[in-house]
Amino acid sequence: MGNIVAIVGRPNVGKSTLFNRLTGTRKAIVNETSGVTRDRNYGKADWNGTEFSLIDTGGFSINSDDIFEDEIRKQVMLAIDESDAILFVVDVKHGITDFDEAVAKILRRSKKKVYVVANKADNSELMYAANEFYSFGIGDMVYAISSVNGSGTGDMLDALVGDFIEKPEEEELDLPRIAFVGRPNVGKSSTVNALLGVDRNIVTDIAGTTRDSIHTRFQGFGHDFIMVDTAGVRKKPKVSEDLEFYSVMRSIRSIESADVCVLILDAVRGLEAQDLAILDIMMKNRKGCVIMVNKWDLVKKETNTMKEFEAEIRNKMAPFTDVPLIFTSAVEKVRLIKVLESAVQVYENRVRRIKTSELNKVMLKAIEHYRPAAVKGKFIQIKFVSQLPTYAPTFVFYCNLPQYIQDSYRRYLENQIRDNWNFAGVPIQILMRKK
Repeated sequence: MGNIVAIVGRPNVGKSTLFNRLTGTRKAIVNETSGVTRDRNYGKADWNGTEFSLIDTGGFSINSDDIFEDEIRKQVMLAIDESDAILFVVDVKHGITDFDEAVAKILRRSKKKVYVVANKADNSELMYAANEFYSFGIGDMVYAISSVNGSGTGDMLDALVGDFIEKPEEEELDLPRIAFVGRPNVGKSSTVNALLGVDRNIVTDIAGTTRDSIHTRFQGFGHDFIMVDTAGVRKKPKVSEDLEFYSVMRSIRSIESADVCVLILDAVRGLEAQDLAILDIMMKNRKGCVIMVNKWDLVKKETNTMKEFEAEIRNKMAPFTDVPLIFTSAVEKVRLIKVLESAVQVYENRVRRIKTSELNKVMLKAIEHYRPAAVKGKFIQIKFVSQLPTYAPTFVFYCNLPQYIQDSYRRYLENQIRDNWNFAGVPIQILMRKK
């Protein structure tokens, strides 16, 4: 399981700019509003081949100082709880503020590895000024960087990645790992309890699991898999506005340590922004996905209620719509076994390997039938396709001009693969390489 790094610090020190630089995104999410946008807080970063997850804890609204202090404390505590390392970002131009001190005080008490990052050090004078942050007494080094132009970030990343401790592999049982995720109050606990409550003694806890996720072996109804559950339901923060952010952040560990995620929706509320944020994390991690619509017993039904509801959800999820969708009620224990069956099927889809000869026979015919558009008078020829031996389905198409293949054509290729083989619930990656 990968390492999770959190970025903390008061507003306007450049956390989002640093986040964008490290994750390689250029989303214009550096805005003044405090709302948590969909891609704002989670991304994958890679430094010299070491991949890690990055969480930007930005985005709190402040009305008064004491609320602010309270808010910062909560965010920092959450970052300490949920991450393996912390980038504490401060602003060289402003020097040390009371709020920086407040954050530093909490971080000093934590057992986590903390890196002090002095941002906005755009010239040598400011780099020298960064030395005042040594007074925090955190870490051996203050990293003077400029997240706008990237100077100094290399040294910081070298140190960060160099300190990652290889986590001991847990006793690897070659079983599917299935996580139940969703925002608060959608019925995660009642679902898990309904499944486990059938016969409590079929549940065995596996030793050596990390403190952040509980891994429980489930054997029943002809299934055998590991249920990944995020440890401990902690008290919800008072600030409702950030509730989304907190529950999304809590889901990250479960998602990263699972093969298949069952995203539980509330039938009464439908698919909301926060569910899409969780779905987005699943896609970025290329995990299998099953959508479970819970509390279906509470919805007033008419002839086409289910069809319309399903169409609306698939529409919001586009373009990734090839996902099993099951209507359930955890309280009435309706169709829960169907959810398990789908999750196990999606796991099988995720590890499916297609013979190269079979793949070429089908796909080259499909390419023959509908060729990629010519660009600048040049014809694109795709000669060969193979599946990479990766943990999630990845297909490489070898062609003469890979740079000219358009997204719409990639989608065509993906749809052809899905039409011919069962990859329901699994994100597919299409790569173009030069032959």
